[in-house]
Amino acid sequence: MKFVKMEGLGNDFIVTHGLTDEEYNNAVNKIPLLCDRRKGVGADGVIFILPAETESADYRMSFFNSDSGEAEMCGNGIRCFALYLNEMGLSGKKIFSIETRAGIIKTERTGDNIRVDMGAPVLEAGKIPTKKKDGQVIMEPIPIENREFRITAVSMGNPHAVIYADQLTDDLVLGYGPKLESHPFFPKKANIEFIKVLSDDEIEMRVFERGCGETMACGTGACAAVVAGILNKKHNNKVTVHLLGGDLSIEWDGKPNNSVYMTGPANVVYKGEY
Repeated sequence: MKFVKMEGLGNDFIVTHGLTDEEYNNAVNKIPLLCDRRKGVGADGVIFILPAETESADYRMSFFNSDSGEAEMCGNGIRCFALYLNEMGLSGKKIFSIETRAGIIKTERTGDNIRVDMGAPVLEAGKIPTKKKDGQVIMEPIPIENREFRITAVSMGNPHAVIYADQLTDDLVLGYGPKLESHPFFPKKANIEFIKVLSDDEIEMRVFERGCGETMACGTGACAAVVAGILNKKHNNKVTVHLLGGDLSIEWDGKPNNSVYMTGPANVVYKGEY
């Protein structure tokens, strides 16, 4: 299998295309090995570029986390997806409509960055999904052992729980991230974002990703964090999100039916054959 190793803010992926159905199924069965950082290529996930199933899309994205769980979408991954289409000569377009399990996502290449229309956030509790069925989940108390966390839940095609803290420590992120990720409040588990608000225009974020553990960055998580911050009146509508792997610019006007926009980099690391 020929592949390209790619990364967006240190969130890294194995990206490939042109597989037969048999090759695709074989690769899916080997995802934990492919992503193993000692015995495989090493990555947070695998992205398969497939033919679109709808006329309104250019290509279809099939994305798997390193534990082999298929996810609805990946914000850093979709920027890599768009860059791959240009780098591998699959298309010379600068604007793409990409089919995902979370719906059609539009990307646009702008200089060294890629701007993504991430669609409108899902705020209804039952659709995120959470154990709560009606209304929104805003600063909802969740007990974990001897602590209580107040979470704001948002779906950007995949479920997120946003938590505010004065300091983003290893004890907080690595100690409580796994317990929050798999908490019964989230029927399909959740990505957990820990946020420190720096100003009206900046936040710091660490993320414990569903099926991956802590990663250098999470695009959908950054979008969910900014949406949560706007809902909780903690900052403005355009925010720079500082992640371990670098910065993303996130915009949302606060209107529930309007899209969230994410702008950030994507890079080719190397090309290989497995």
